[in-house]
Amino acid sequence: MINVVPWILALGGLVGAPLFILMSGLALFAFYSAEIDLSAVAVEVYRMSTAPTLVTIPLFTFAGFVLAESRAPKRLLDVADSLLGWMPGGVALVCLFVCAFFTAFTGASGVTIIALGGLIYPILRDQGYSERFSLGLVTTCGSIGLLFPPSLPIILYGIIAKVDIDSLFLAGIIPGFIMIFIIGVYAIKQDRTREKRTFNFRLAVKALISAWPELPIPLIVLGGIYGGFLTANEASALLALYVFMMYFFIKKELKLSSDLTKIVVESMRLVSSILIVLCSALALTNYLVDQEVPLKILQFMRTAIHSPYTFLFVLNIFLLIVGCLMDIFSAIIVVVPLILPIAQDFGINPVHLAIVFLTNLEIGYITPPVGINLFISSFRFEKSVSELYRVSFPFLILSILALLIITYIPWLTLLWLK
Repeated sequence: MINVVPWILALGGLVGAPLFILMSGLALFAFYSAEIDLSAVAVEVYRMSTAPTLVTIPLFTFAGFVLAESRAPKRLLDVADSLLGWMPGGVALVCLFVCAFFTAFTGASGVTIIALGGLIYPILRDQGYSERFSLGLVTTCGSIGLLFPPSLPIILYGIIAKVDIDSLFLAGIIPGFIMIFIIGVYAIKQDRTREKRTFNFRLAVKALISAWPELPIPLIVLGGIYGGFLTANEASALLALYVFMMYFFIKKELKLSSDLTKIVVESMRLVSSILIVLCSALALTNYLVDQEVPLKILQFMRTAIHSPYTFLFVLNIFLLIVGCLMDIFSAIIVVVPLILPIAQDFGINPVHLAIVFLTNLEIGYITPPVGINLFISSFRFEKSVSELYRVSFPFLILSILALLIITYIPWLTLLWLK
């Protein structure tokens, strides 16, 4: 009877059973088959639940959702437009920077596309950008901030791989700007606007003053952590308290009676989906490690691959496939424990590996056939998925170019690290 369990799980996967159920079932079956006490699963869940940095995930997520529901997106859009809008391709650069900011805080590209897409897409069209370019840019921008702190995938990667999260925050900054720079150059070349604006100092000052509630946010996160005043846990708690007080009591843009419940439910739904997959996958990945699966893979790769550069090339192809088939949180939980010892054997710095890994999964959001951004944009802008495949393709190529630069010039990642 027990032998039918894998077939039941496979059937469940085909009909769309939740990932955590499949992973939990597979883990329990694996431990049972190996005659290991099933309490090992509960032990792994408990061990992860006591990780001190785990608390940053719900706190940063809550803060990001509060920002998205307030009028902060419009104010930040005005600030970016007043500072960058006069430049060639300025409106597209505004899209890149504002979306990167929100994706970094929400960790969910769907939130960025839904919250900002309706604001940015018509502005791009009014400024003369083609529908094809505008759709592709907004779709791509939904995930372009995942390398910037306090990105939830960075935090989760640090927890799973046991890599210092503060170091990962620093390491992602230059690669993140490389991605923005390459897409930004393409955006400038696509600018067909005939009427060029001039920089308006008074308008810029007015926009900055209007956005005074948002200006302290980078100081709280980056200044607090890297100034040595706050740990990542403390920064997440302070930021959550700040946005709660600011938008519910000081600016009063959100209401306790209606908006708070909605924000808590939506943000914690995302957090719970991350944590339940995390807990269900932990036992499975630890079982694979105990069975020396990474060692066997390593032994196989040693016979076929002899250069770290070749290993990184193969790894990129593998992760691009993973990124378009799995959500980023599931991919981190399942794949990282398997590739980490292999990468270490090839002498790959664990921090550099993290950024390469996350860059691949960021690109996976716009990689056909099932990149999640493609479907979210299809729903948001009422376009066919096949059309989104076409409009996002140039951005996919540019993102892969950035990936190759990040992969093979590791000092860009490690520059600020001691």
